[in-house]
Amino acid sequence: MRILICLFLITLTFLTYSQVLDYEFLNLDDDQYVTENTHIIKGFNYKFVIWAFTQFYASNWHPLTWLSHMLDFEVYGLDPLGHHLTNLTFHIFNILLLFGVLLKMTGRVWRSAFVAFLFALHPLNVESVAWIAERKNVLSGFFFFLTLWAYLHYLEKKQYYWIIFLFFGLGLMAKPMLVTLPFLLLLLDFWPLKRLRLGEIDSLESGINKGVSLGRLITEKGPLFILVIGSSVITYFAQREGGAVISNEFRSFYSIAANALVSYVEYLRKMLWPRDLSVFYPHLGDGIAEWKALTCGIFLALVTILIVRFIRKVPYLTVGWFWYLGTLVPVIGIVQVGEQAMADRYTYLAMIGVFICIAWGIPELIKNQKILSVMAAIYIVLLTVTTWGQIKYWKNSITLFEHAISINENETPNFVIAYNNLGHALLTENRFQEAIVKFQRAIKINPNYSKPQNNLGSAFSELKKYDQSIKHYQQAIKIEPNYAEAFNNLAKALRQTGKINESIVYFKEAIRLKKNYGDAYFNLGVTLSQQGQIGEAIGQYQKALEINSNFVMAHNNLASLLAQRKDIAGAIRHYKEAINIDPEFAQAHNNLGSTLGGQGKIEEAIIYLNEAIRLKKDYDDAYFNLGITLSQQGQIGEAIGLYQKALEINSKFVMAHNNLASLLAQSKDIAGAIRHYKEAINIDPEFAQAHNNLGSTLAGQGKIEEAILFFEKALSIDPNYIDAQNNLKLARSLLVEE
Repeated sequence: MRILICLFLITLTFLTYSQVLDYEFLNLDDDQYVTENTHIIKGFNYKFVIWAFTQFYASNWHPLTWLSHMLDFEVYGLDPLGHHLTNLTFHIFNILLLFGVLLKMTGRVWRSAFVAFLFALHPLNVESVAWIAERKNVLSGFFFFLTLWAYLHYLEKKQYYWIIFLFFGLGLMAKPMLVTLPFLLLLLDFWPLKRLRLGEIDSLESGINKGVSLGRLITEKGPLFILVIGSSVITYFAQREGGAVISNEFRSFYSIAANALVSYVEYLRKMLWPRDLSVFYPHLGDGIAEWKALTCGIFLALVTILIVRFIRKVPYLTVGWFWYLGTLVPVIGIVQVGEQAMADRYTYLAMIGVFICIAWGIPELIKNQKILSVMAAIYIVLLTVTTWGQIKYWKNSITLFEHAISINENETPNFVIAYNNLGHALLTENRFQEAIVKFQRAIKINPNYSKPQNNLGSAFSELKKYDQSIKHYQQAIKIEPNYAEAFNNLAKALRQTGKINESIVYFKEAIRLKKNYGDAYFNLGVTLSQQGQIGEAIGQYQKALEINSNFVMAHNNLASLLAQRKDIAGAIRHYKEAINIDPEFAQAHNNLGSTLGGQGKIEEAIIYLNEAIRLKKDYDDAYFNLGITLSQQGQIGEAIGLYQKALEINSKFVMAHNNLASLLAQSKDIAGAIRHYKEAINIDPEFAQAHNNLGSTLAGQGKIEEAILFFEKALSIDPNYIDAQNNLKLARSLLVEE
């Protein structure tokens, strides 16, 4: 039966959550944790391990979480499917461990199974499973349950205490919210383990050990409390350094206490009636109604008094209730971290206490097993359906934040996050006008928040409204003078308006503010290369690649500059690296093919150029380069067709007109050649080569005087054009002979 229960738990959970395997990374923390975390995307090495264990990042110190994300990146790259699969796998492990631990402690199969089903399928846990950045939650949960398992093993054999210490330490290195676990072990010592006795307690469960004093039990947990103290100190400094801790100087005692009381009750309400769940619940500060705070406080006090009053008769209620209250203490807002009032993810482990109260309490009220079974089955079905629907909101950033906005009535200044992130998601989907509306709404809610100003600038840049984008970038910097991303974006906008020197200054400022800012180094490289400072640009691209070795465009651009410097081997190496990172990157295939063709490696060049065309059907430059390569092999007809295809895509492609004209002339289609040379000149009157080539073609037709005019024009454009000089000299001599 136990195996069947486990199989059913696995199957139902996987089927319910399987839709997340098609979901995307989110623009809330997933970027910090994975997609834009340069430490992760550099790839695994010993430096990463040192960084994970010695540095604060994203306002946290949780090295095990970083190692977990790194392993996912090594296996799956930036395919979100694998990252979601890992989260789901840990959740399933946690379900099975919870079932096993409860069963071992109590011997009650169906009650333990019911708690496991509630934990597996309650909508409150969707956030922890469907959000890749919440790996820390399911991972710390995994070690939470392993610590409980190790504790039970220790009680049976009185050895291997170090395993408890190890698992607890690993859990804290995944997420420090586990600091309350030693206190929870004391609760479990009371019930169901019955190690701590308060007189005689009527209960059907048989304890593992009996009659141990409270002092001895606390002493027993001494090494764990040492870990708690160490983790708490590290976490405080990590979150303070990252700016996540909001000082109590800026919050009243009322706002702290009221939010804590209301949150405790709201979590219970969401557990019983899981509607309007959101990724973000704005903190109302002093705006919480006094009657609401008072009512919640009275409710919590009455429940606590009542439960303690009957502690001897129903010990599971006491343990479950204080499991719930105690586990939430680190995140209830006494030390405020972030802008949220509460978060579904905080209940991942805490709500197990309430589930225990339900699973053990209801059978004491309803003795009929058939009625209990039907009620449990109906409730599990309802939870499954509700969870299935809740998961859908996590498909992408747009669905997530549209839902958050739709259910929140209180647009406090910190609710700007939802509008900003929704706007950013729309921006990445090229829905620029919609994004602008959301950013403007965010700015209206909180004019002193820099991110929507920066993002609004990016939206205007995409629409090529650079004057407006510059204004918003400058406003973002005014609000947050150390905002490196805004300096980088401002520099790009200035470059687009021709203010190159000014843009270089701002790129350098972005780099000063953020030493490992690969994008700023890359953009500075682009700008310097446009100014002809090839050596300096190469250095910037190399620096960008030191920061992020998987920076595809940096490899591509560096390769192009190396090719200009005649470092062909280096160019080929970086083009191939770009393709290894992103096999679908058509530009790198095209550039590599062109470079190989220039080295006479025709067959290899043709392979890459054909692949570029396969990847990008309207890639005019790839058709053009393949035309050059085939013409080198004497395949004139095929080359003509490729130049014509390039011109179908881009009728203003000057070099395609010129090269096509040259091949048409070789094929004796003189009229076609003249027509395309003239078209090239119409598009670019300063194209000396087309003037010279047209002159040569006309001279071959005996139109010497007309040819001389084009040779002279070519030389007026480029006085050092040797071919034009020789052709003009020959044409004039022919004219004299006539």
